[in-house]
Amino acid sequence: MAEIPTQIKAWTYSEYGKSADVLKFDPAVPTPELKDDQVLIKVVVASINPIDYKRLAGFFKDTDSPLPTAPGYDVAGVVVKVGSEVKKFKVGDEVYGDINREALIQPKVIGSLAEYTAAEEKLLSHKPQNLSFVEAASLPLTIETAYEGLERAGFSAGKSILVLGGAGGVGTHVIQLAKHVFGASKVAATSSTGKLELLRNLGADLAIDYTVENFEDLPEKFDVVYDTVGLLEKAFKAVKEGGKVVNIVPPSTNEKAIFFILTSDGTVLDKLKPYLESGKVKPVLDPKSPFPFSQTVEAFSYLETGRVTGKVVIHPIQ
Repeated sequence: MAEIPTQIKAWTYSEYGKSADVLKFDPAVPTPELKDDQVLIKVVVASINPIDYKRLAGFFKDTDSPLPTAPGYDVAGVVVKVGSEVKKFKVGDEVYGDINREALIQPKVIGSLAEYTAAEEKLLSHKPQNLSFVEAASLPLTIETAYEGLERAGFSAGKSILVLGGAGGVGTHVIQLAKHVFGASKVAATSSTGKLELLRNLGADLAIDYTVENFEDLPEKFDVVYDTVGLLEKAFKAVKEGGKVVNIVPPSTNEKAIFFILTSDGTVLDKLKPYLESGKVKPVLDPKSPFPFSQTVEAFSYLETGRVTGKVVIHPIQ
């Protein structure tokens, strides 16, 4: 392995605001120090999520890490150093994961939008052999969120589900996991007109164009409604009596909803590895991806439009 530098390139912010105003390239950030339960990763690809720009905007400033900080949760890369307590990985292993266990509470000062980042081994998994680094980096936060929501709702074989925002980062995985891992009897999902075919290809039995149809007015009701976009009151109109509504968009305004913020866990990625390696569950990359590291600000601006399909990734990191 090449020698690990003492300083690295990263995108950082020192104040809160719109990403285009506060995100700055820093060519001389100290390389993160390694704790005993962590590995140091040479970042190959990072992906970004709405939580990244919400963090920059100061939505979670009371519990954010000290500034300046480099954002980024999702990483795929190569282990270059291991802490003394690490057993799962060795130098040279290809890994991926969401590096922040508690998404909103003291996330890493050096996130994945840097040449190197450190993460606890329990947050990471070995990269599936059949996936590129770009594909792997697109997965962790969104696929773990999709999985955790289905688990919390008690979703199981034979149940029906409606996914609000089916073409987004989390929604694309809820459709696939519900259908191909949990054994849903019926999967319905909403998107705009141009993305309906994607929903069907991912496993949706019913693709609903929200620009022409109100899902809450459908005569059919569902065992679970998974709301990834923040339409909680309408979601409750689409759920069966005794059914569950999952919501991942704060603030959650209805206490009957199952609201949660992801707790990152590498064992979920381990569990889903057979489905990823068999191709039953696939990464979904936005057609504009990947953005080069030098265009990270442009990638954030695009993500903030809310029109992204699947995930936005940053590659190569250099």
